[in-house]
Amino acid sequence: MLKIADRLIFTKTGKHLDDLQEAVLRGTVQGQKYSKIAEDFHCSEGHIKDAASELWKILSDVVGEDVNKSNFRSTMQRCRFSNVSSVSSNFAQDFVAIGNINLCAKPLQPPEVAQDRSGQVRNPVSPRNRVSVDDAPDIGNFYDRTQELATLEKWIVQERCRLVAILGISGIGKTTLAVQVLKQIQDKFDCVIWRNLSDKPPLELIQKELIEFLSTQQESELSGSDENKRSQLIEYLRKQRCLIVFDDVHHIFSSGQLAGCYETGYEDYGLLFKRLGELYHNSCLLLLSWDKPREIVALEDPDKLVRSLQLDGLDIASAREILKEKGLAEEDKWEDLINHYQGNPLWLKIVATMIQDLFGGSVSEFLKYDMMVLNEDLKDILNQQFNSLSELEKQVMSVLAIGPDPVSISKLLEHIHLSPAELFNAMQSLGRRSLIEKVKQGNQTLFNLQLVVREYVKKEILH
Repeated sequence: MLKIADRLIFTKTGKHLDDLQEAVLRGTVQGQKYSKIAEDFHCSEGHIKDAASELWKILSDVVGEDVNKSNFRSTMQRCRFSNVSSVSSNFAQDFVAIGNINLCAKPLQPPEVAQDRSGQVRNPVSPRNRVSVDDAPDIGNFYDRTQELATLEKWIVQERCRLVAILGISGIGKTTLAVQVLKQIQDKFDCVIWRNLSDKPPLELIQKELIEFLSTQQESELSGSDENKRSQLIEYLRKQRCLIVFDDVHHIFSSGQLAGCYETGYEDYGLLFKRLGELYHNSCLLLLSWDKPREIVALEDPDKLVRSLQLDGLDIASAREILKEKGLAEEDKWEDLINHYQGNPLWLKIVATMIQDLFGGSVSEFLKYDMMVLNEDLKDILNQQFNSLSELEKQVMSVLAIGPDPVSISKLLEHIHLSPAELFNAMQSLGRRSLIEKVKQGNQTLFNLQLVVREYVKKEILH
């Protein structure tokens, strides 16, 4: 039954059953409920239902009758015992007729050449050369993030999440992690695309590039409404298994407003993210950002296949590798340095370079002075993130920087001239920007600032 279903699917899509589709059909034949199939495949029941719905639609189109979970077995049995074409006995062994559909007994092969609309023959495109990652940086050394890599691979490959965000403060390693996970899983996709949004390209241009690439240049003239163009892109993401990475997403957000507000003219990105999170398709869009997009906030749910990974600093062992590469001396002092800079890879590289330049690599000499030295390189990085804050957020950050550490919401209200609603909105926004940290004390949630951030606010904002 699975072999017959595989051939039917291939006649319609040009692709064989993937692991998830096979799990759905195998579970159906065995009389399992969708919840059991989901449990065995380690994904959500909603994801299984979406995949099954798409399968029944494809099979129904090919067979010419309604195919569903209850009649799949009987439909495949009829196909199995369909009359064999009698053109010749040898031909009959390799060819089966099901209604008006002809099935080859041997797996079909993709066509060796393709033609565009003008009839011009184009070179065949295989998964291994369907990669467009010129925007992806060369990350150099990768410092161990085994748990984060395993989580992302599970979400993207096994559970087939549609929309995933990697979030964290500047320099924490979002791009480095994304490049590494891409290396590990790119062979699971028909197409891999990386686009950097730091230059704030309009969505119309990005959609045009994506559709041209996914259609192998057959779709170069896009017409119709913005909604039609989004639908066209989503249709390609249904037909193919694609991994698309948008780096530096925070650049399309507006400065001076709460987190996740799009700059004027870029609101359509939010509509695209929303559609890709809500609708069924075979692909995954991976977003890298300082700020959590509001579409992620609204849609994030294990059953909806929309997830976010909050990236924290490196562990002590991994962070020590950075200091070792920088040639710092006195290893017994390294842990203090790592803790003060929260294991942030970029921040550690900056301070290690300064220690090497000014103190010959001696950490103890550096520690004689103000531990939280903010040189110009580090201030420039933090300036970029703080310049995007709203006035409400800056006011809250100022109070957090000089107040008790950590502090509760009720205590904050005593020391700040804001209404509860204003404070709540500002605190949520700062959390979505990775600029405040939560601390649990019993049943109470307290908030504080990282040491580097606290020092920056005191010296640069309050000075």
